[in-house]
Amino acid sequence: MTADDSFGRLDDDDFPAYTMGRAADMLGTTQSFLRAIGEARLITPLRSAGGHRRYSRYQLRIAARARELVDQGMPVEAACRIVILEDQLQEAQRINAEHQQAAAAAPARSQAAA
Repeated sequence: MTADDSFGRLDDDDFPAYTMGRAADMLGTTQSFLRAIGEARLITPLRSAGGHRRYSRYQLRIAARARELVDQGMPVEAACRIVILEDQLQEAQRINAEHQQAAAAAPARSQAAA
């Protein structure tokens, strides 16, 4: 990997750039919390060649949302399920919006072709 390749990854939300310790520090939580949400299958950190957990920015955002819910008194497992459902809903809404845009563009294309 060259330096140019590394700079390209600075904007990659899925690049596993953060160690477990750094991720816990950034979230203001413990490493055991990160392990717990991993066991609940909310996030699955990638592993370095040495077997150490590595987290992406996207995973840290998800973990931060779970931590908000836990801080409000929700059990970890319930918080993880809520975050998963929120993520699924957001994806479904995105897909729905794409379909609506495609459907709205279809009559315009057919009129232009006529």
